[in-house]
Amino acid sequence: MAEHRARISCLASGNGTNLQALIDACASGVIKGSIVKVTVNRKDAYAVKRAEAAQPPIPTDYFNLVKHGFMAAGEKDPQKVKEARFNYDAALAERILADKPDLIVLAGWMHVMSTGFLNPVATAGVPIINLHPALPGMYDGAGAIKRAYEDFKAGKLENGTTGIMIHYVVEEVDRGAPVLTQEIKIQEGESLEDLEQRIHGYEHELIVKATALLAQNIASAKGSRTS
Repeated sequence: MAEHRARISCLASGNGTNLQALIDACASGVIKGSIVKVTVNRKDAYAVKRAEAAQPPIPTDYFNLVKHGFMAAGEKDPQKVKEARFNYDAALAERILADKPDLIVLAGWMHVMSTGFLNPVATAGVPIINLHPALPGMYDGAGAIKRAYEDFKAGKLENGTTGIMIHYVVEEVDRGAPVLTQEIKIQEGESLEDLEQRIHGYEHELIVKATALLAQNIASAKGSRTS
């Protein structure tokens, strides 16, 4: 009997270290799934090289808000920007859903998703997960590690502890229900750079654990439907 595996679509914008952790975990069998595509919104994203170097190579797709004609470079009109982002997100959802993924993982994706993306993906019944370097309800948005570190230095961080989470993606940034969380204690005398490096190491572990958990559930559900 063929083994049931989750079809995973990954989105990345940069170096792709979290993507690499997912590629390795799929190859080793830790994640009961296969990455069917890696989508990037920056042409020079190293994540593309990582996907191409995988065995077998993973198909990639470059899709950009400006380069693909959704918004003029430097557009400042808030309404035009909002409309452009919505239309881009809707087109992105169509491209992603064409591969019939079971799970979408944002692995360093530097673009906030609007309902243009979220609604069609939800209608298709595909969960979306993201990594955020803070605990639920803490330090939403950009610069989370730096803000936690500054609060620690000021004696305002409870128990000197920050953390990371993998959460479901909803319209409100970083407010989706957590899949997994991990507390991380900031050490006395630790620099911001050292803390960032240490947190990134934990990120790789947690994104693999969360993806493996959901992929296992998806694979089990596929098996029960065909048995």
